[in-house]
Amino acid sequence: MSVISSMSGIQAAADHLTHDGVVFLSCIILVGLFALQHSGTHRVGFLFAPIVLIWLISIMIIGLYNTIIWNPKIVSALSPYYIVKFFRETGKDGWISLGGILLSVAGTEAMYADLGHFSAFSMRITFAFVVYPCLVIQYMGQAAFLSKNLDSIPNSFYSSIPDGVYWPVFVIATLAAIVGSQSIITATFSIVKQCNSLGCFPRVKIVHTSKHKGQIYVPEINWILMILTLVVAIGFQDTTLIGNAYGLACMTVMFITTFLMTLVIIFVWQRSLVFAAAFLLFFWFIEGLYLSSAAIKAPQGGWVSLLLSFILLAVMLVWHYGTRKKYKYDLHNKVPLKWILGLGPSLGIVRVPGIGLIYSELVTGVPPIFSHFVTNLPAFHNVVVFICVKSVPVPYVSSDERFLIGRVGPKPYRMYRCIVRYGYKDAQQDTGNFEDLLIQSLAEFIQMESVEPQLSSPNSSSLDGRMAVISTNLQTHSPFIIDDEDFETCSTIQSSKSLTLQSVRSSYDDGNHENRKRRVRFNLPENSGMDPEVRDELIDLVQAKEAGVAYIMGHSYVKARRSSSCWKKFVIDVAYSFLRKNCRASAVALNIPHISLIEVGMIYYV
Repeated sequence: MSVISSMSGIQAAADHLTHDGVVFLSCIILVGLFALQHSGTHRVGFLFAPIVLIWLISIMIIGLYNTIIWNPKIVSALSPYYIVKFFRETGKDGWISLGGILLSVAGTEAMYADLGHFSAFSMRITFAFVVYPCLVIQYMGQAAFLSKNLDSIPNSFYSSIPDGVYWPVFVIATLAAIVGSQSIITATFSIVKQCNSLGCFPRVKIVHTSKHKGQIYVPEINWILMILTLVVAIGFQDTTLIGNAYGLACMTVMFITTFLMTLVIIFVWQRSLVFAAAFLLFFWFIEGLYLSSAAIKAPQGGWVSLLLSFILLAVMLVWHYGTRKKYKYDLHNKVPLKWILGLGPSLGIVRVPGIGLIYSELVTGVPPIFSHFVTNLPAFHNVVVFICVKSVPVPYVSSDERFLIGRVGPKPYRMYRCIVRYGYKDAQQDTGNFEDLLIQSLAEFIQMESVEPQLSSPNSSSLDGRMAVISTNLQTHSPFIIDDEDFETCSTIQSSKSLTLQSVRSSYDDGNHENRKRRVRFNLPENSGMDPEVRDELIDLVQAKEAGVAYIMGHSYVKARRSSSCWKKFVIDVAYSFLRKNCRASAVALNIPHISLIEVGMIYYV
């Protein structure tokens, strides 16, 4: 809507250009805007603030000019008396007009999409002392112009611009519309990433376009958003219909946000229920008037917002429902530790060199894929680590609180549990570094456990050992001598006796330059005065790391039980299955190298 509105300035200056031509030019700009998203905003982001500032100053100057030239008495409209008089004389028509009045300020909330990059205080100062005054002065100027030129209502903004500055203002208006659209696109990427991290949206590809964590690019969402934008622009063409859809969406968001803010007042700020209720009723009364006015325009374009909201809500509900059902299946079918303890330290099979990282969503117990793996294959790794990756509802998790380490079973079993915690803005990257940090954290836990025996429960046959938060700093309290080496000169393929494996691993390393930058080698000091049992366990850990790391994940198929209702079968077997097949695999999302990945097929009947 903002791009079409800004491009309508060409039609105002060139009478021969039709409205279809304006829509066509707008679509070209929109396609170009979405096509440039993959390169990130950091290259041109420094221009955004000057463009918006020049735009606000320009419309403020034009507003002052029109107020002085056409009708200086318009400043009396700042008095609240006239809004009371307006509703008293117009009645129902005045209430209906609230939906259109809303659009005079709609769009300014897009600046709050930048809250991830600026402080809340700076946003308040900017809005109160820059954005709000410029908008008020501009609208006063338009009202002053229209009071003497009623025939210019259809295109009041461009008609009110003096001829000498018409084209410079048109250029600035177009650039400001593009910047505003960019803010909405960026905010969409950020919201989708956060919903993805919280398990409320299917996994999508997230590309970090710069060193700044907030600047991301989501290809699937970008192209879907472009298609929807073009469909709305070409299908409606009229900015009034698009404005009805936008106004209904905007007011619905404000209405819901007020309710959520009430929960913040009660549970976060710990204020009284009376204060929260007064806040809710006061703002809901005002917003309810605007929302009801916008809702009656649902047949005139507002239905688009409702339809898109329903589709997105359905996708999120189906994904969340299926994911929770799968998690509950794992929870109810986890392997009892008594069964594992009965197998003995060898787990009833041959223990081969290496580390096996078993990924699961369970934070306690042994996932069913482990028993499925053990009963179908005759060998398993000397060191077993159950990995659980959790996204916590905070932006970032510091490195000192990233890993939560514990032991599973007695020490001779060499089985551990690691809960890796990420904030919804943290980037899960660099697999090689993750392995090094994990080994270092396990070593620190083993050393800490010898000092604090209460961390483990060797005599327990049903419970896991207690877990401890381990810092992921490679140089802090390390029991190892850590050497950084070039990955090319000290490759893991040298320790392999298989020529075939060497050639495969070599070709993999050649195609992945990021994994060739550095490699950490762990060595134990000769005379450290360390407990012999602890030293033996650390030696086993180092030797397993040198032998290689394998990532074991479940390749799951979720199906509804035969006794389930038709509705549940449709949600699980059709909708959720479609989303799982067409979203990114969890191994790709977690940056797991394919050459080290082992997938265990599992069927979940939920």
